[in-house]
Amino acid sequence: MRRVLAVAAAAVAAAALATPAQALENGLARTPPMGWNTWNTFECSINETLVEQTTDLMVSSGMRDRGYTFVNLDDCWMTWSRDADGNLVADPAKFPSGLKALGDYIHARGMKFGIYEDAGTMTCQGYPGSLGHEQADANLFASWGVDYLKYDNCHNDSSTQQDYVRRYSAMRDALQATGRPITYSICEWGYFDPATWAGDVGNLWRTTGDITNNWGSIDSIYRQNVGLAAAAKPGAWNDPDMLEVGDGMDFQEDRAHFTLWAAMAAPLIAGADLRSASVATFSTYLNPDVIAVDQDPLGKQATRIATGNGLDVLAKPLQDGAVAVVLFNENGTPQPITTTAAAAGLPAAASYRLANLWSKELTTSDGTIGATVPSHSTVIYRVTPGSGSSIGTTQPIQGASSGRCMDIDGTNADIRDCDGGANQAWTFTGAGELTANGRCLDAEKGGTTAGTKLLAWPCHGGANQKFKLEADGSITQAGLCVDVTGGDKPAGNVNGTQLELWNCNDDANQNWQLKSP
Repeated sequence: MRRVLAVAAAAVAAAALATPAQALENGLARTPPMGWNTWNTFECSINETLVEQTTDLMVSSGMRDRGYTFVNLDDCWMTWSRDADGNLVADPAKFPSGLKALGDYIHARGMKFGIYEDAGTMTCQGYPGSLGHEQADANLFASWGVDYLKYDNCHNDSSTQQDYVRRYSAMRDALQATGRPITYSICEWGYFDPATWAGDVGNLWRTTGDITNNWGSIDSIYRQNVGLAAAAKPGAWNDPDMLEVGDGMDFQEDRAHFTLWAAMAAPLIAGADLRSASVATFSTYLNPDVIAVDQDPLGKQATRIATGNGLDVLAKPLQDGAVAVVLFNENGTPQPITTTAAAAGLPAAASYRLANLWSKELTTSDGTIGATVPSHSTVIYRVTPGSGSSIGTTQPIQGASSGRCMDIDGTNADIRDCDGGANQAWTFTGAGELTANGRCLDAEKGGTTAGTKLLAWPCHGGANQKFKLEADGSITQAGLCVDVTGGDKPAGNVNGTQLELWNCNDDANQNWQLKSP
């Protein structure tokens, strides 16, 4: 949250650590919480209708069923003062039905209700804080059916780690005394090394300052959080702040942001206006394989096994013995990145099966794990001993910008709603062709310039019928990419939109995945 702080700005890490009164034993957040929060896009411009619409969209879009269960109010939900009995009051103009009714609405749709408060005298926006009112406020939240509390850090006079532990432990104890299971999110911005103590106090703890919707913020926060893997475990998570996916960055940056957060076992709390989110944005939020890395029950955060020149390699052990390997390029140009299965901690084997979690391509490796990674982007593999290949298998190919599938319409190659038909059953052959329904994808008249139309044509083995699925999800020929014509705009992603070759640009309309039939 963009805050006006009334706290000490410097962290004095040498302060003595007070032993909490009791460790947190609430059995919650066994995997990192997932959901949506009002702050990143709306700040104080929140209301009942917005929250209800977003809740319904999270159900209809499939987000709830992929694990995004929390719907969380942030600051500005209350009135400027407590009532005559000292209770917090929901702003009646913003929430005319009250927060108990809002919680009931959320619960009725199979979701969970989250709320915000502050461990100081006021919230960051100047509303009443909970300092000195912990039990009364916790009781009120429980009576409203709250399932999650984000507890901020503004307007306090604490200057030591001991003070921070005391304030946050007071609310922990109050929440537990209510008897209601409430996931507890500590938001002290990483000032006093919360990774060293917050696991005894909360289920998750902010490790950094506030995130913003630009690459510099994402990269900086990643660098602060990536070295804290030892503190993460089921029920206790490092929190590098909410997701900015769909809030103004480009497609590759959104994908990298989501991939890095998943590898770091971070909470996946969306912050965009989901009501206007693009198909490409939902393709990122809904990827089940990357979500599974984040939600893996082993509860390990990825560690950085190589770094240098803006190139990082992360490895995250998974419960089934696989390892998620992330190749991360911070640079402004595409870069090759390689590592090995041994460096990632995999056992010795004759070969390894690499499952690309965005393109869904399977490849077999002798132990080398590598790819050319776009600028500000990642490639992520799930690696296991064994073998596998997408060459020779037949499946639809789905576009990220449209959610539609590559299709044959007469002699044209275009996009259509995915229907499982023969015109959408594509095979990458051992000869480098891409075939469907007995014909090959073909660059018209052997064209090798941007704008060359793609056709479905009798196979003849020519260079204009050779295509390759790249690790970044693009499909290339002659240095150009298979592109949905005009698909960088919503109007360009309708049924029947022509496919063409175009200069590779890493946009969503040049990003493809192999889809299960």
